Amino acid sequence: MSVKVDVTKCNGCQQLKEPRCVQYCPGDLMALGSDNKAYIREAHDCWDCMVCVKLCPRQAIETRLPYQLANYKATLRPKVYKTKIVWTLTNTKGETEEFVVKTKEF
Repeated sequence: MSVKVDVTKCNGCQQLKEPRCVQYCPGDLMALGSDNKAYIREAHDCWDCMVCVKLCPRQAIETRLPYQLANYKATLRPKVYKTKIVWTLTNTKGETEEFVVKTKEF
């Protein structure tokens, strides 16, 4: 898998000195481009931990499922709340399914 940044949503975490995705990526793969938008340096090196996806306050980063698992255009997006993460899986037909994972309060 890999992550994809929606540059129309990403604002580079303007309110922070360093964007969350850049700050917390354990593989040091996320970076800011000259346009102040996040991007992944080497998608093939991504560990699929989804830290960047979960921490993005603008929900500008999503997980792209590989062709072998779900065909093109399938996505997996989280919405992070205080006590849960709601994962929305959209398949290639545009059908969606939600999964709720309870978490500890931040």
